[in-house]
Amino acid sequence: AKVRQLPAQQQQQPQPQQPPSPQPAAMSDANAVLNSLTGPSAYFFGYIGAASALVFANLGSAYGTAKSGVGLLSMGVMNPDLVMKNIIPVVMAGILGIYGLIVAVLLGSGISAVKLSEDSLNVCPGGECFQYADGFKALASGLCCGISGLGAGMAIGIVGDAGVRAVGQQEKLYVGMILILIFAEALGLYGLIVALVLSQ
Repeated sequence: AKVRQLPAQQQQQPQPQQPPSPQPAAMSDANAVLNSLTGPSAYFFGYIGAASALVFANLGSAYGTAKSGVGLLSMGVMNPDLVMKNIIPVVMAGILGIYGLIVAVLLGSGISAVKLSEDSLNVCPGGECFQYADGFKALASGLCCGISGLGAGMAIGIVGDAGVRAVGQQEKLYVGMILILIFAEALGLYGLIVALVLSQ
């Protein structure tokens, strides 16, 4: 008896594959919203804000220290006893660098690392990614502190240079010089306060 052979197409029929379970619409929408709120630019603005706070504040501090230091040493040639009394501008200029350091450390520590889920590289679980709003806040905070410190340092340097030279000739001008330096230093303090508020 001859065995009837079925065609090859009828012998091996492929098993139908189960379609993948569709992701719930609500979850996909939530992931799309989270992904639209973060990206590489968010981290860029955050780190630029931290760098700006430190760099600009140090520029102002360096200028104020150098400018007032030159005047202080020039005055000290004729009046060496007044050098320690008139070193206040140098100290006040150095404080501006500390303002920038504080803000830069706070901003840098507030930038969270990227946390990716196992099944998708585009999802931030729980919305824990560093978002664009956080990056913009960090940039504004760093610029407030840094540029305010730069302006305050320039003011302290110019006033300190002329002030210590004048005090070397007339000591009664010392109180007036200190008051001017206090108001110049307050400019950097204003930037620090706003930077701390924005960094929260």
